[in-house]
Amino acid sequence: MSIQSVYRKELFDIPSDILYLDGNSLGPLPKGAVERASQVIKSEWGGELIKAWNSADWISLPKKVGDQIAPIIGAPAGSVATGDTLSIKVYQALAAALKMRPDRKIIVSDNGNFPTDLYMAQGLIGTIDKGYELRTPAPEDVADSITDDVAVVMLTQVDYRSGRMHDMSEITRKAHEAGAVMIWDLAHSAGAVPLDLAGCNAEFAVGCTYKYLNGGPGAPAFIYVRPDIIEDIQPALAGWMGHDAPFAMELDYRPAMTTERMRVGTPPIVQLSILQEALKAWEGVEMEDLRAASIALSELFIREVEQRCPQLSLASPRDPDSRGSQVSFAFDHGYPAMQALIERGVIGDFRAPNIMRFGFTPLYLNEGNVVAAAKIIEDVINHDLWQNPKYQIKSRVT
Repeated sequence: MSIQSVYRKELFDIPSDILYLDGNSLGPLPKGAVERASQVIKSEWGGELIKAWNSADWISLPKKVGDQIAPIIGAPAGSVATGDTLSIKVYQALAAALKMRPDRKIIVSDNGNFPTDLYMAQGLIGTIDKGYELRTPAPEDVADSITDDVAVVMLTQVDYRSGRMHDMSEITRKAHEAGAVMIWDLAHSAGAVPLDLAGCNAEFAVGCTYKYLNGGPGAPAFIYVRPDIIEDIQPALAGWMGHDAPFAMELDYRPAMTTERMRVGTPPIVQLSILQEALKAWEGVEMEDLRAASIALSELFIREVEQRCPQLSLASPRDPDSRGSQVSFAFDHGYPAMQALIERGVIGDFRAPNIMRFGFTPLYLNEGNVVAAAKIIEDVINHDLWQNPKYQIKSRVT
């Protein structure tokens, strides 16, 4: 397998003077997205008006897009629902999972989890107000924290700061041995690493689509429910679009008999259409090949940066099998250094307190890009270019 075998930069609209190492935060613009959005806005909405729900089949778009995502995350067709935000999907999955274990009160996550997942858990606990407890051990201690009193294990597979990766199969097995329900957040996994939701037997998975899946800012989230349990799931957010027959206008909620019951509100058609177009980039891509290319690029990056910039300390696992598709370096002046890099065309991002984060997406990055980026990093770090006062001013988004 060569990196070139999965390289398809021609499908993306990336400025020629930019080395984009931030697709783990926001994917670039797919070239077909503007035309597709224009078609939906001008021809379908503008020409068909409300008729487009039928004439353009808007009503089926959430399911069609879910079925495009399914093979990327190792799930069967019909098991993935799309729409709403990742925070809402976390809430839905956790609420449903707790109902599956009514005699247990413990939720296990980890203290490296993305904050919104923990916030949603805290909010749900406060809303239910029945003595639930959220435990957040260190990531390496999660497996030993899954005891027989745990109701739900809720983890993000790839740590957003360091890229540290949980063993999905092993943790799911431990959760099931303890009688707990398993929820995986795949925000930093979907489109980055091979996944086998069907094989690992997890009950739930959630994720966003604006990172490696390139769906654009605010692109809708997804939720997976294991097919054998879907008819027993009780959605906490019983939305109109999750009803078995929305246009029957029944006064009482009757959930759809598929994963569609996890839909809530009216689907964002323009965003879904852009995502549908973006997902075409994955046609013919084998995730194992993409993963091999990602590891090759990230290993090259680590070698180059460590050789050129000894001031930076690797904050990601050195073992590539324990790391997602990102590399993080710790640097006390990480924020201004990243601003200096961005001004010079190397776009990564910063995460508090001192993490410089770089994503590796073989669909549009190659070895030449990696070496070029490392040379610019060397210049910024070794010549203290980050000390310029303009780089010290923090923006709202880091």
